[in-house]
Amino acid sequence: MHHFWRVIQLERVEKLGADGVQIASRFVVTEECDASDAYKQAYIKATEDDVKIIKSPVGMPGRAINNKFLESLGGERDPFKCFGCLARCNPAEIPYCITDRLIKAVRGDVENGLIFAGANVGRITKMTTVPELIAELGF
Repeated sequence: MHHFWRVIQLERVEKLGADGVQIASRFVVTEECDASDAYKQAYIKATEDDVKIIKSPVGMPGRAINNKFLESLGGERDPFKCFGCLARCNPAEIPYCITDRLIKAVRGDVENGLIFAGANVGRITKMTTVPELIAELGF
């Protein structure tokens, strides 16, 4: 049933005029993804209630899996070294470095890193492979 529903959803957005769909979270939990196992397990363990909408340092909202780091936001400013990676980022005004926190998470520090994830991350329940996922999605 799930496979059928995904195909229907993809066909629907295509009929509405979309040139494509963005699917990211689902590909994290594949054997081919080079993220740490701890990072992948954070996606597998996450529930719908674990997803929080946060304001990133560059001012854009994003969905992230709740963890110790997110719980600490709003506290003191995080001391960090600026990598100068984003033009719209002003180190004097932001509470943390998004690049630093994303790298921490993907390398396995899932409590102190930033784990962006889609709204449906709670539906991810197991590891798969890219070919299996492509077949499941109906491409």
